Amino acid sequence: MSDLRGVFALGECMLELSGAPGSSVNTAYGGDTLNTAVYLSRLGIGTTFLSALGDDASSDWLLQQWREEGIDTRWVRRIPGAKPGLYWIHLDASGERTFTYWRGDSAARQVLDDSEYATNLANLIPTDSFFYLSGITLSILSDPARETLWSLLQGLRKKGVRICFDGNFRPAGWGSLHSAQEAFNNTLEHIDIALPTFNDEAMVFGDKTPEETALRLQQMGVGEVVVKLGAEGCLVVRDDVSSLVPTQTQPAVVDTTAAGDAFNAAYLAARIRGLNPIEAAHQGHTLAGKVIEHRGAIMPVQHMPLTEN
Repeated sequence: MSDLRGVFALGECMLELSGAPGSSVNTAYGGDTLNTAVYLSRLGIGTTFLSALGDDASSDWLLQQWREEGIDTRWVRRIPGAKPGLYWIHLDASGERTFTYWRGDSAARQVLDDSEYATNLANLIPTDSFFYLSGITLSILSDPARETLWSLLQGLRKKGVRICFDGNFRPAGWGSLHSAQEAFNNTLEHIDIALPTFNDEAMVFGDKTPEETALRLQQMGVGEVVVKLGAEGCLVVRDDVSSLVPTQTQPAVVDTTAAGDAFNAAYLAARIRGLNPIEAAHQGHTLAGKVIEHRGAIMPVQHMPLTEN
């Protein structure tokens, strides 16, 4: 296995079921930061996934799938007696999805409960790398684990690691809107690149426009903001430059699962390779457009679009 590499993604991956109740059920896997990690790896970016699994057969299968995608799994915790979470995707006629979750005892909730593990991460992650997390990452952690996370982010940022955050908001993951707002704000103090979806930000913070979202994040110290707008494209804001980057085509929508996660992967891969934010946003749209033409979070690798370096 190669040396530790460029992007470290923290979060949860679950078993994924899809299909109408009573029909044949397809089994796969997904989780927002893991989805991004898979697509980053497919785009040639060295990626390490940071999470926790149990010691059951399903956990073994997940770990093997991630390794086959080229993801470094050396820092996935294995917790005896624990198990991964599970979700079922329900699709409507337009390809929009809703989820049913069984994740209360997911092993990933314990990923930062071990203080020694967090300390090792702080020493492990090199200065020239990126650290990636999401609002869902925040939602699965206990209050003490979130404090551990914020301390970790502060230390990583001080030594030059670039911190990237997608404020992916799922109301069912939070006890109250206030708790989500507080956790997001505490996290945003440490963020270099924010990749939110406007609809999520409107739910959490009441933003009226994408511009309002971008301004709020800039005022919190985030230097690079990309507000995703679905089929309309995205708003890219860096320094004093603000640009609406539209999507180039309207794909046939089969399943919108992981569209934002794929966008994030292609955007970050392009930025790591030195492309500017507008060029990176175009590559994000290209990958997201391909992903929503397929069912599930992870599309077949042979359908990955070619990207320009």
